[in-house]
Amino acid sequence: MNTELIAQKGTIESTKHKLVADIRSVAEDADHLLKKASTSTTEGWEAARTQIGAKLSEARSRLDDARIAVTDNARSAAGSTNEYAEDNPWKVAGLALAVGLLIGVLSSRR
Repeated sequence: MNTELIAQKGTIESTKHKLVADIRSVAEDADHLLKKASTSTTEGWEAARTQIGAKLSEARSRLDDARIAVTDNARSAAGSTNEYAEDNPWKVAGLALAVGLLIGVLSSRR
């Protein structure tokens, strides 16, 4: 159970790094293309617009992949938490009691 979460965290981290690199690449390409297109004709602007659109589409795709990976990881974590709570109901109840007691003590001091 913990090994799965650690493996998924590594996958999410690598996806996040790829996404950040893609966004930087899109920004750099857009900057380069705009500088290039500033001295170009209308056809140059159209070509630059098309290339930037393609890069943005690729970045959106990666962003969707990252969103799906994060959603899957959250569902897996929620499932693991639910499984632990079902397997250890008294530990969960004791922890909830302890947290409630701590909050009560801290709030009564004010």
